[in-house]
Amino acid sequence: MVKIYMTDDRVVYELEERREGAWIMLTNPTVEELQEVARDEIDIADLRAALDDEESSRIELEDGYTLILVDIPTTEIRNELKTYTTIPLGIILTQENIITVCTEETPILTQFVNKRVRDFSTKKKMRFIYQILFRTAASYQSTLRIIDKQRTEIEEEIGDMTEDKDLFQLHELESTLVYFATSLRANAVVLERLTRYKRLEQFPEDMELLEDVIVENQQAVEMTTIYKDILIGTRELLSAVLNNRLNNVMKYLTTITLVMAVPTVVSGLFGMNVPVPLANNAFGFASIAICTFIVCIIVLILLKRKRML
Repeated sequence: MVKIYMTDDRVVYELEERREGAWIMLTNPTVEELQEVARDEIDIADLRAALDDEESSRIELEDGYTLILVDIPTTEIRNELKTYTTIPLGIILTQENIITVCTEETPILTQFVNKRVRDFSTKKKMRFIYQILFRTAASYQSTLRIIDKQRTEIEEEIGDMTEDKDLFQLHELESTLVYFATSLRANAVVLERLTRYKRLEQFPEDMELLEDVIVENQQAVEMTTIYKDILIGTRELLSAVLNNRLNNVMKYLTTITLVMAVPTVVSGLFGMNVPVPLANNAFGFASIAICTFIVCIIVLILLKRKRML
């Protein structure tokens, strides 16, 4: 899908055709759409780069255009659970336009379309790019807070409500933080290179915005590290609770086995076809049953003193 937007007096409106100073937004485009946008100015392989989930963040200066590739957070379903991952977002800066390419519609870009970003102009290309990168860093931070909230909810339910699925959910959250940490470090390299490239025309206020983006991205990196350490501790606690619960069950089963062994042994001895004591006594069975019951009580008392109960 191809959509073209342009701002005029801080008002965003959609265009029918390409124009200088416009923003071309490609969302999961077809080959024909890529060829139409690329024309003879852009290598189509650079346009397709953002459609490959395995592409790493980078910046490349080509003849007539600049390619900026960063990772952005998004949601996916893993093991029947809603989790988070990262996908590439391609930003191509030409002499006339800014082109964004992504495999799916992302809130990072729709915020610009929905007029939720102040001082947004498609004609101020570098500022627009930095605003996208700033929204990307902010999106990482908001997603990290959601992940930490999910971890807190699992931690609060540790006890009788703990189930194996909580371990799977914690594992998915930990995997997400690994993806985030890798993507944020790669994005940091791209941001650092943007500060050194003189070919990209930038104004002083644009450089200030870039510095803010670097700070926000670094904060997201630190949040990822902190939340990952906390998550590991929560997972270990949950695993310990489940193991302790299993140990308690085994202890109770062992206790029951020991207590039930007493009447089993007695009944086995008195059930043999040989002369046994009290065989001809009218109260023999009752006496044996009472004695067996008393022995079971004594065993229970001894087990309780040994803290087996």
